Amino acid sequence: MINSAFYKNLPFNFIRDITAVAGLVRLPIVLEVHPSVPAKTTAEFIAYSKANPGKVNFVSSGTGTSQHLAGELFKMMSGANIVHVPYRGTGPALTDLVGGQVQAMFDNLATSLEHIRAGKLRGLGMATSARSEVIPELPTLAETVPGYEASSVYGLGAPTGTPVEIIESLNRTVNAALADPRIKARLLELTTIPIPSTPTEFRAEMLATTEKWAKVVISSGATAE
Repeated sequence: MINSAFYKNLPFNFIRDITAVAGLVRLPIVLEVHPSVPAKTTAEFIAYSKANPGKVNFVSSGTGTSQHLAGELFKMMSGANIVHVPYRGTGPALTDLVGGQVQAMFDNLATSLEHIRAGKLRGLGMATSARSEVIPELPTLAETVPGYEASSVYGLGAPTGTPVEIIESLNRTVNAALADPRIKARLLELTTIPIPSTPTEFRAEMLATTEKWAKVVISSGATAE
């Protein structure tokens, strides 16, 4: 859904060539900072970045990733003065953040939760529209920046032209799995949010998300390196 705008010469058209089957999960993103950053809240972080223009870096696993564009969207909506520093993977980026070489990151909650709980990083806010069940004391970024939302969405698709009865059968199977108490519990352990849906509902999600990130890609000037 990001790559549709990020890569200019794809040999396929995502919206045209892929038929929505079902939503799977949403991966929550958290804004976190190294403890050396004086900001304790999202509002303080925005103010701190504006008071130190060009000196507050946010890292990501690479240009064009959900981590990167979550930061670019935050810049657009909050006016924060933060500079993107792309890494080759989440691991190296997170290592430098914990080590204090950089200041902030919009990371998937799953990979940063233990660092936050251990005090190695300070969580400022969840990028999801609602607070996380896993760490409910952490406010959402939208509580400070109204309307802000960013997450990684995973779903199932099939080639356009796949018979409707196959799409519907797959959809029923996926939704039944997402409703299974054992699977729901395991997904919660992994900090992910199940997103059961009809094919029509997931198609709407695909369209809206693709359009949303296309605007961020264009506004930020992000390009494939």
